[in-house]
Amino acid sequence: MAVHSPDRRQDSHVDSAVNDRQPLRVALLGAGVVGGAVARLLTEHADDMAARVGAPLSIVGIAVRRAGRDRAALGVDPQLFTTDAEELVTRADVVVEVIGGIEPARSLILRAMEHGASVVTANKALLAEDGPALYDAAARHGVDLYYEAAVAGAIPLLRPLRESLAGDEVRRVLGIVNGTTNYVLDKMDTTGAGFADAVEQAQALGYAEADPTADVEGFDAAAKAAILASLAFHTRVSGTDVYREGITEVTASDIAAAREMDAVVKLLAICEHSERGVSVRVHPAMIPRSHPLAGVREAFNAVFVEADAAGELMFYGKGAGGDPTASAVLGDLVAVARHRVGGGLGPGESSYADLPVLTMGDAQTRYHISLDVEDRSGVLAQVAAAFADHDVSIETVRQQLVPAHAGESARANLIVVTHTASDAALSSTVERLRTLDVVRGVNSVMRVEGS
Repeated sequence: MAVHSPDRRQDSHVDSAVNDRQPLRVALLGAGVVGGAVARLLTEHADDMAARVGAPLSIVGIAVRRAGRDRAALGVDPQLFTTDAEELVTRADVVVEVIGGIEPARSLILRAMEHGASVVTANKALLAEDGPALYDAAARHGVDLYYEAAVAGAIPLLRPLRESLAGDEVRRVLGIVNGTTNYVLDKMDTTGAGFADAVEQAQALGYAEADPTADVEGFDAAAKAAILASLAFHTRVSGTDVYREGITEVTASDIAAAREMDAVVKLLAICEHSERGVSVRVHPAMIPRSHPLAGVREAFNAVFVEADAAGELMFYGKGAGGDPTASAVLGDLVAVARHRVGGGLGPGESSYADLPVLTMGDAQTRYHISLDVEDRSGVLAQVAAAFADHDVSIETVRQQLVPAHAGESARANLIVVTHTASDAALSSTVERLRTLDVVRGVNSVMRVEGS
């Protein structure tokens, strides 16, 4: 079925040249929120798409898990729906995969490539786990693999990293790449909501799944961080290379402590390139309210890129949702289809740098540490000695007296913010603090990022 829009008027010569070309066959795997939006937009904007590609696009099938459901709202021929995805991918020029997960997505993509189809995917989990194998298959079979929608939804991010900044040296990528966690932390900061209540609000608005584990535990952001680091630093980085912490342990006290520092708490994906190698991590951190990422509200995404020649760049927009993600998918579809019409391929994997991927202990960061300590002489000296023993420099110290209950000794809350040091040294310092007699407890530890 060639998709077209009869009420769209274009120059007759252009129409004739485009329509005389053999239609490109497009197979769509998945008709959920994103897949449905892709099918609908591809149908509604068919003439524009054909003009941009240089040939009509023909949907030859839409693979679904269950047949017979009412999908009339998508505006496509019901006969296009099929449960036989394996057969469908063998008769397409371009396969669009939006079913997610590892299998059967991986097998279907590989099968499509074996039959000469280029692939557009939004599957971050698969790319983070098995991206090199997919790239190798694409190169072997002479097809494209595009995946702009896998990170940050509608935000044009991956193509600038891969193409626009190809002549530059990217040093750092710092971003908010998960809308669910950003919404939760934003509500905890702006309304005083607790973690559980904020998650329920996100679920009610459709920002969070019924089981939000992949988001709140940082798995989603870690997969995206692996993709960003691989592109930015020309090095193969997998999801298992990414240090990951979620936001489930972030408390109201952490939010309040950040506010006292004129900072906010965000779940950050941090990819850094240094002389020693590549560091990739995902964890909550305090960032100054003056930093551009601090103002990213609700379920929006934003990524801050630092490059040698280009300087500082920021990409901001909707990071999820059917239409925004479909926009990125269709952008890739147009690019891949143009290559099929004009000949040639887009950029493949660039992993020539092959830099070592560092452990979290090698990462350079700062800590905000809240200690419950005895309020007596010598306490600060012992605490400072613990930092000095691990070559960690203290930036600021703030002490707050805590009213003691009857029969208790005097106590205080000691807030320490460090200068930059290796995470291993900072972690060892915290463990040393836990052993001091004058330290009643380590209330919280949070990293500090941004300047």
